[in-house]
Amino acid sequence: MDYFGPQVFGYLIALLHSLGMIAAIHAVLTVRTAQGSIAWALSLLFIPYLTLIPYLVFGRSTFDGYIKARRQANEEMRKAIAEMNWRPWVEEALTARASSAYASLRAMPKLGRMPCLANNEVRLLINGQATFEAIFQAISHARQAVLIQFFIIHDDRLGQRLHALLLKKAAEGVAVYLLYDRIGSHSLPHSYVQPLRDAGVEVKAFATRSGWLNRFQVNFRNHRKIVVVDGILGFVGGHNVGDEYMGEKPPLAPWRDTHVQVRGPVVACMQESFAEDWFWAARSLPPLILPDVYPDDGVLCQLLASGPADAYETCSLFFVEAIHAATERVWITSPYFIPDEAVFAALRLAVLRGVDVRILLPSRPDHRIVYAASSLYAFEAVRAGVRVFRYEPGFLHQKVVLIDSEISAVGSANMDNRSFRLNFEVMLLTVDSAFALEVEHMLNDDFALAHEIAKEEGRETRRLQQVGMRIARLISPIL
Repeated sequence: MDYFGPQVFGYLIALLHSLGMIAAIHAVLTVRTAQGSIAWALSLLFIPYLTLIPYLVFGRSTFDGYIKARRQANEEMRKAIAEMNWRPWVEEALTARASSAYASLRAMPKLGRMPCLANNEVRLLINGQATFEAIFQAISHARQAVLIQFFIIHDDRLGQRLHALLLKKAAEGVAVYLLYDRIGSHSLPHSYVQPLRDAGVEVKAFATRSGWLNRFQVNFRNHRKIVVVDGILGFVGGHNVGDEYMGEKPPLAPWRDTHVQVRGPVVACMQESFAEDWFWAARSLPPLILPDVYPDDGVLCQLLASGPADAYETCSLFFVEAIHAATERVWITSPYFIPDEAVFAALRLAVLRGVDVRILLPSRPDHRIVYAASSLYAFEAVRAGVRVFRYEPGFLHQKVVLIDSEISAVGSANMDNRSFRLNFEVMLLTVDSAFALEVEHMLNDDFALAHEIAKEEGRETRRLQQVGMRIARLISPIL
């Protein structure tokens, strides 16, 4: 038999198209958005030889009962926590109910799952030097437990500094728990992890499900960045552990990112978010600590932890609710700008209400297809009256939202489909005029280093570039 003859080749093509048809039906039944379903189904039907493997990697938004299993694990975790009598709050802070700014976010109490709590101290950490200086200093003073969660950990200079510090704290008897995402940290070698385990550090890689096929699944990634020290100090934001986040790796250097340090009751929410992810990875709870005293005064904070197993599309709805709440301004920074229809409509409506709507994006791409899709959405936003800026000095990776003069949010969520529906994300919402003013000053400094996209730029783009951007936009629901 001629294994390379036309008959065998024909059978192979027929098999691929049959598999493509089955996968297309699966996409229609499981992908969470209509745009994503159409994009996958059409590509699988007409070019299965190019899209079957990408669908295995990027598709299958709901697969193998993952969401059901994750929700069941979350319930088991909450029961275990309830037995510890852990829950440190009863209801929303009375000051949250009295806050007109927080009241404007009418859906937030139910959307967030965790309450808005008073008496928190927050500190803005601008860029990698300030962020990791604060994190490492806090860890060095730890006495009881350190909970660390990052999407990416690299075995480079910064990664080695973290490695040495964790070994030191474990030797001092501090309980150290390290959680990283298996895909995001795919290059992290065994030689980095094993010495930590040998020293008594609890280390887990976050994965969706076990199984050979799921090794290639890049959906349902844990994009959260959380550090909690002794239940007292918490950190959340956009930085991962790598030299690039310190601005030490061209061509994207200098790296622009933002983190927040917080002390107060909301740190308990950060511990609970970490515990939820740790329980999924280890089927056990990390140490959860309530401090003896909280700050006597402070600001309102709410932790918004979102993920694909939520009853709602929490992350997307957060952006929609925040934009709808604005009466004066909406300033958003994100490395990627691929809004869904609801978020884009909310931006347009805000412009029509006379709100100052600004989007700050990077001028350099780290992922060219995503950058092309973002560019087309940016041009459309400019035509709709949104002021869109591109940050010039280096790569902009921060995820920050500023609403009017009191509401701000800093965390890990990008303005794209992956953050909206496929990743586990975390944002810290703060309701305080003084902190919002700090965020305003920070963003004004960023805008001063950016150029504003003019309406003419979209029209002046070369035809071939426009075609490329539109193709990128076509597949944007699956990026």
